[in-house]
Amino acid sequence: MSVAKVIEINASSSKSMGDAVQGGLKKAGESVKNIKGAWVNEIKVVTKDDGTITEWRVNMKVNFIVD
Repeated sequence: MSVAKVIEINASSSKSMGDAVQGGLKKAGESVKNIKGAWVNEIKVVTKDDGTITEWRVNMKVNFIVD
């Protein structure tokens, strides 16, 4: 039998939404083992006055198996 746990994390990137997700998962992987997946449940952007995106921000739930 296995037990899964879910944590919620926020990450950001000036490049892209995908880069924000990848960076968040990589950072979480430094302290959490057995990550099995993530669900991005919120996407936000920071913009300049002309609407140009300067930063992507994601909120996601990461699930992992507990040893």
